[in-house]
Amino acid sequence: MAGADADDALLVLTAMLLTPARFPSVLGDDYVAACAALALEPYEEGYGLVLGQDGEGARWTVVVDDVSLVAVAIAAWDCGMAHDLSPDERSVVCALPGWPLALTVAAPGVPAPHDPETDGLGPAPLAPPDPESWGPAQRRLGADEIAERWALWREQIDDAVFVRPDGERRGEAAEGTGSDGAGSENSGGPGSGSGDEPVSGSTVGGGGAEPGAPAAGHHPGVRRALSEAVAYTRTPPPPGRIRSVFASAATRTLRVDGPGWSMVARTDDIALILLDEEPGAVLPVGRGPALPGLLEALDALAPHLV
Repeated sequence: MAGADADDALLVLTAMLLTPARFPSVLGDDYVAACAALALEPYEEGYGLVLGQDGEGARWTVVVDDVSLVAVAIAAWDCGMAHDLSPDERSVVCALPGWPLALTVAAPGVPAPHDPETDGLGPAPLAPPDPESWGPAQRRLGADEIAERWALWREQIDDAVFVRPDGERRGEAAEGTGSDGAGSENSGGPGSGSGDEPVSGSTVGGGGAEPGAPAAGHHPGVRRALSEAVAYTRTPPPPGRIRSVFASAATRTLRVDGPGWSMVARTDDIALILLDEEPGAVLPVGRGPALPGLLEALDALAPHLV
């Protein structure tokens, strides 16, 4: 494989798809940006990413063009089935040093995972984002976690603090409440919100859900995110900005990204937004009369995995 010793077999640990419908969010807000992060052309067919170690224990990310081969392996592993993933040498596009994500597993019988010695030649080793800091990569990973564990996050949001479509609160009365959405405040009790702008949320970080501190007033970042999401329905964004996956027979989970923001939503429920300028905060957006139509329109733009 290019970039590594062709005689040194890769000990495969995991694999990921890099396609317009499914790609590691850590790499970018959309498929084109994710490909650019790996210096790849954004071909419509996409790629497979195979992560493993060589005989010396060095980390490698091998890019292959046999997407089906990788997809079958991932599907088998997700079902708890053993499956040997051995890409043909002819399908290898390149081998990149390092891993874009941190792995908790390692190959047996070889040294501990480490970056290969490249003597300064070729690209710098890929590395996962710093879990102790906050930025675009951490924001997108946080949104991924929420999408995967929606029920856990959803149960933290008290519907009683949302505004009804007629503008009346289901909980305490609040000044300035609107009729086009809902906000919530999670600071030890129900708070007040208006429109589609939340006034607080929870925090994401360290792989768990924890109560967050309130944010004051209507958040301009949430307003911006919703405005840009609406703009997507008029002018489709780059592939991968909107992704949709199966949630139930009549429901989809949406992942929508934009510059500085990420949205997670269920098409039959609310939306949760993360912002670069609000480290770790998860800001809820109530349904109201506007959100359902927006989510339906976004879902229609996303490729649906069979």
